[in-house]
Amino acid sequence: MKKLYAIAITTAALALGSFQLQAAETIRFGTEATYPPFEFLDDNNEVTGFDIDLAKAICAEIKAECTFSTQPFDSLIPGLKYRRFDAVIAGMDITPARQKQVDFSMPYFENSASFVAAKNKSFKSANDLTGKAVGVQNGSTFQTYMIDKFEKQGVTVRPYETIQNAFLDMTNGRLDAVFSDTAVANDWLLEQGKGDYSRMGEVIRDADYFGVGYGIAVRQKNPLKSKIDDALTTLKNNGTWQKIHDKYFPEAR
Repeated sequence: MKKLYAIAITTAALALGSFQLQAAETIRFGTEATYPPFEFLDDNNEVTGFDIDLAKAICAEIKAECTFSTQPFDSLIPGLKYRRFDAVIAGMDITPARQKQVDFSMPYFENSASFVAAKNKSFKSANDLTGKAVGVQNGSTFQTYMIDKFEKQGVTVRPYETIQNAFLDMTNGRLDAVFSDTAVANDWLLEQGKGDYSRMGEVIRDADYFGVGYGIAVRQKNPLKSKIDDALTTLKNNGTWQKIHDKYFPEAR
């Protein structure tokens, strides 16, 4: 009788453990893996970067599993709204226009924008770009800013599916400049600019276009937002956020 009782307890414990394993939350993140150092593919074709490490740290804090799905940037919010994933982490600015469609976590990264051009172009400021072609990422706040602020001044704004394609076209002489996130521009200059390119003019901060920083998007009124906010607060307080930041932005230490 004691053996049967012990077997019953063991079976129940195993069943409970199996239930807890199955009940573990999974957060499906949408991202766009051509935006280093925030997200990119490593040598093993696995998505990595600042955003990815941060998302994994958030999942560990929430005690959830993480999965990542890569999509073109301009399809991320529609994909989130159609429930293809639960959250978006993709260097996405928190802007009033986007907040009409989705909810955002607290800001997790302070952003700004910059122009990049060849040093031999002798551009001193954006005012020198009249009649020139500037590449931007399609669907980004940088595209909106350029159209609103510079297209009427005779600047040709060329959208690209990825910002890396814009940089490539610039090096091949098909663009005069690229307009992107400052951190992304700095990473490209460090890794591929090879001293022939540089940032042009001052960094640009405009909350009407670039919001108040990068945030993690979730569907409106989703309780996942509060879980992510709590996790971000913990990660900032215990030094984990800073450790991840220093890994990808060592020059900022």
